[in-house]
Amino acid sequence: MEFVDEKRYRKIKNGVGRAVADFNLIEEGDRIAVAVSGGKDSYTLLHILEALRRRAPVKYDLVAFTIDSGYPGFRSDVIAAHLKEHGFSHHVEATTHYDIIKEKRRPGSSYCSICARLKRGVLYTLAQQHGCNKLALGHHLDDFVETLLLNQFFVGTLKAMAPRMLADNGATTVIRPLVYVEEREIIPFARENRFPVVCCCCPVCGKADIQRKRMKELLKELERENPAVKRSLLRALANVQPRHLLDRELQRVCEVP
Repeated sequence: MEFVDEKRYRKIKNGVGRAVADFNLIEEGDRIAVAVSGGKDSYTLLHILEALRRRAPVKYDLVAFTIDSGYPGFRSDVIAAHLKEHGFSHHVEATTHYDIIKEKRRPGSSYCSICARLKRGVLYTLAQQHGCNKLALGHHLDDFVETLLLNQFFVGTLKAMAPRMLADNGATTVIRPLVYVEEREIIPFARENRFPVVCCCCPVCGKADIQRKRMKELLKELERENPAVKRSLLRALANVQPRHLLDRELQRVCEVP
């Protein structure tokens, strides 16, 4: 695929390439499942990984998976048509997640959290069924720092996301190659290249949950004084000083001679 803005494309591609190198995200012989929801982030991830694959010094394969959660009106056919046009191997998995969510979701709780957990379980299963040893997700830099703040403010834990981690099933390695890419680069990239973005059609489609929205607003406010605040927060995740934290287990480890 020929991308519209060469400068923006190179910036995103270089960010993904740096993440791949820094965290050893892709290795020889990998078969990578890419979760494609129909949103700007997952389209960008898939197309950039394919662009890298064509010139990579290691050989790897990509397989795109879309989870149809059963929300009325979800246009998985639009996603499938785009990926077929560009030669991607693609599978749509139909589920009854909407019915489960309607039954199990607590009043006032987030649709997104329970939906994400259900989708993740299906993706792990699909990855194994199709011989994929890795699962690539479209979380970008903003997702990392927003999750860090959410956990600190509302959960009381000092954690965010990992660019690479072994899933609980012990068989699938989850990778997040967009860790260095900001959302403000992805939005125009997806628009300029006419990616056919589709809504998941859940009852809160297009709306950030209240707590995450507050984190986005906080970061915007902080950026007025320090434009590099998000990248500073990301660097903090790679510059942990255990001796200066309150975790008792870490304190004991640090005290061992």
